Amino acid sequence: MESEESKPPHKGLKKGLYVIPTAFTAANLAMGFIAVLYSIRGFHQTYSDVSAASWYFDRAAIAIGLAILFDTLDGRVARMTRTATEIGVQFDSLADVLTFGIAPAALMYSWAIGTSFLETSSEYAMGVFLCFMFIMCGTFRLARFNLQATRPRVLIEGTPKLDKKHFVGLPIPPAAGLLVAIVHFTPLPLISHGEDWARYYSYLMMLLISILSVLMVSTIKYSSMKSVGTGRRNLYIVLLIAALGMLMFLYSRYVFLIIVGAYVAHGIIWYIFSKLRPHQKPAIEAG
Repeated sequence: MESEESKPPHKGLKKGLYVIPTAFTAANLAMGFIAVLYSIRGFHQTYSDVSAASWYFDRAAIAIGLAILFDTLDGRVARMTRTATEIGVQFDSLADVLTFGIAPAALMYSWAIGTSFLETSSEYAMGVFLCFMFIMCGTFRLARFNLQATRPRVLIEGTPKLDKKHFVGLPIPPAAGLLVAIVHFTPLPLISHGEDWARYYSYLMMLLISILSVLMVSTIKYSSMKSVGTGRRNLYIVLLIAALGMLMFLYSRYVFLIIVGAYVAHGIIWYIFSKLRPHQKPAIEAG
């Protein structure tokens, strides 16, 4: 039997490192759970106390925003400490289904759709359907990512190869982030603007939900940002992150919306430029 003295040094410390990324994932899951609860509370307060409803919706949006931070950190910490595991990948994706799929859909329903349309109307049914499709497309996006991460080869003709510098399709965290950034920017329930404006704004949100759902299951490439901070310009990256952190603290309603909006838009702009850019034809050798 192996004695305590014969155990390799730092073995206990190495095991403890595996807990760190799991703790960030658990925090991500907790934020999603809180966001769902606050969305429900806000929905019930909409007609009785608009200011209370606005507070709950804003806190739900902030919770999902914090979850994006935790989701970003758990992967980076796992890679830095070399503690990435397959069960960690699966746990992270299951947490993302709740936090970035179900939670923002519940927030969209409570903040916009559920109070803007009558339950018997076709618009209400379409809004509920689009929220469901957002969850479906996000779940499919996570499943495809996991499959490509564990089996990095072409499974079917036309399936893109795994590229660590880019994501295939819009990741679900920024898709959810854009929705909740809008709520954080204007947390008052849409019905408080009047029935006509509520319906109009809800139509726009339903259109945005549709676009984000399509982007998640598309093959448009998005930067993974995994190489950020790994080069020689680490100091500049640290300064930039510090500046963004301070701006987020002071002007979160604006900065959060600008950051996630720019990320969602950059993949579309990149795709359009790649299609418009002339492709060089291979040279034909003279006979």
